[in-house]
Amino acid sequence: MRNWLGTIVRFIVSAIVLLAVGYFVPGFSMVGFVNALIAAVVIALLGFIVEAILGENVSPQNRGIVGFIVSAVVIYATQYIVPGLNVSILGALIAAFLIGLIDAFVPTELR
Repeated sequence: MRNWLGTIVRFIVSAIVLLAVGYFVPGFSMVGFVNALIAAVVIALLGFIVEAILGENVSPQNRGIVGFIVSAVVIYATQYIVPGLNVSILGALIAAFLIGLIDAFVPTELR
């Protein structure tokens, strides 16, 4: 039960971060909290799939340039799955950078 609660809180924090990024980042727009929550789940799942296929070297937690680019690609690809999310390539890059910075202070890692 405790693990589920922690996971739910992390998704909610991730959704709030996505809403904030959508408010401040040009080329990144998010419509509504429910869509942000769905986007947080989709980003986590796509990140997990990419990491499972390509290994932990592409993980954003490694904080390398490859992890940064993979994060941007995952964010960009999420717009094709989640309605109400529109992201340009530049918006995905800026969002990946800002989310990485925010994650350094407010961890939203789902493991």
